[in-house]
Amino acid sequence: MEVGQMQRQWMDYTKSLFLEGYLDGQFLQLQQLQDDSNPDFVAEVVSLFFEDSERLLNDLTNALDQKCIDFKKADAHIHQLKGSSSSIGAERVKNCCIIFRSLCEEQNIDACIRCLQQVKQEYFLVKNKLETLFGMEQQIVAAGGSIPKMELSF
Repeated sequence: MEVGQMQRQWMDYTKSLFLEGYLDGQFLQLQQLQDDSNPDFVAEVVSLFFEDSERLLNDLTNALDQKCIDFKKADAHIHQLKGSSSSIGAERVKNCCIIFRSLCEEQNIDACIRCLQQVKQEYFLVKNKLETLFGMEQQIVAAGGSIPKMELSF
């Protein structure tokens, strides 16, 4: 496949991530910080997000598995996940975290457990989508191309 075609596929795929609500403008802000001196910046930041998120999701699961649930602790974990999601532009994960926080305030254990499953689902969806995006970028670069710059104008 030629570079121009790969770049067009990358653009279409990236647009779909925004249109389907997986990513928001914050992700574009991250991309703006990437340049020739730090070509892997976005992938590195997102990789840290993956590591933190998986730790936080495990902590949340453990917090909700207790006989006596500490909703303040669960809220602290989900607040951290919300901040991390927000900072990389993972919009659907962030939105689930907002709902989860309100359920913690209500101390609604059943709803928290259901919402945690939704948070996990959205996290794994965006992780898969971003891994696909970064794989596409690697193919473009390996073929001698460069990653196109995105604008939120679609």
